[in-house]
Amino acid sequence: MADTTGTDLPQYLAIAWGVQEAPQRGPARGLTHDRIVAAAIEIADAEGLGAVTMQAVAKSLDFTTMSLYRYVSSKDDLVRLMQNAALTSTEPIELPGDWRAALRAWAGLIRDVYRAHPWVLEIPRGQLSVLMPASVRAADLGLAALSDLDLADDEKIAAILLISQHVISMVDLERSLAAEGTPAITPRGAEALREAITPDRFPHLAPIMAAGGYVVSDEQAPEAEGVDAEYEFGLDLLIAGLESLEHRRAK
Repeated sequence: MADTTGTDLPQYLAIAWGVQEAPQRGPARGLTHDRIVAAAIEIADAEGLGAVTMQAVAKSLDFTTMSLYRYVSSKDDLVRLMQNAALTSTEPIELPGDWRAALRAWAGLIRDVYRAHPWVLEIPRGQLSVLMPASVRAADLGLAALSDLDLADDEKIAAILLISQHVISMVDLERSLAAEGTPAITPRGAEALREAITPDRFPHLAPIMAAGGYVVSDEQAPEAEGVDAEYEFGLDLLIAGLESLEHRRAK
C-alpha cells in the first residue's frame, strides 16, 4: 500500500497518527485499522506474539489475507501498530502534585501496560518507536511529572528514559521468572554451590551465599516475593539520585 500522505513518514507511523486514511473502495470496506490491530492484539494476548500472522488475523476477522494488505502493508507494520495500541492507556490520568510521587505513579502506569501485554517486550525499540503516539504521550506525562524539578530538558528526557528502562527490565525479569516456574536448585544443590563459592575466591558474595541469599532453592520458593522489592528499590535509587542532583545544584 503506497504512502499517500506526502509526509515522508513510515506508513505505520502515518497510520498511528491518523494521517494515512483507510482505503475507501474495494470489497474489504468493513475493515478498519483499529479492527485489524485489535484482532492481532487479541491473538498475541492469548497465544503470544509468534502466533500473530497476517493469515491468522485475517481469519479471525473473516476476511482474506489480501484484504488486510490493503490496510497494513506488512506484518512488521502491524506489529508496530499493535505495540502502539497495547501501550496506550485509555484511563484518565491525574498525577500527584509532588514530583517524587508523580514519578512513581508514572512508572507504575508504564509497568501496568507492559504487564498487561508482556509480548510487547519482544518488539525492538528504536528511534521511530519513540515517535509513536503512545510513546509520545508517555514521554509527555513523564515530563509533566518532572516539571517542578530544576533540570535541563535533555536531562529530564534522560531521566524518564532511565526510569522506563528500569520498569521494562523488571517486567521482563518478572516474566522470565514466571516462565521458569519453581526454582531448579534443590537444597542439596544450593549447599554444593555454597561449598564452591568460597570466601577466598569470592570474598564479597560468599558471606551472602552462606546466609542463604543470592540462590533461591525450592525450599525457599513459597517465601519468594517476585521482583516487587527490587522494582521499588531501583525506583528509590533513581528518585534519590534526582533529588541529590537537584540539591547539589541548588547550593
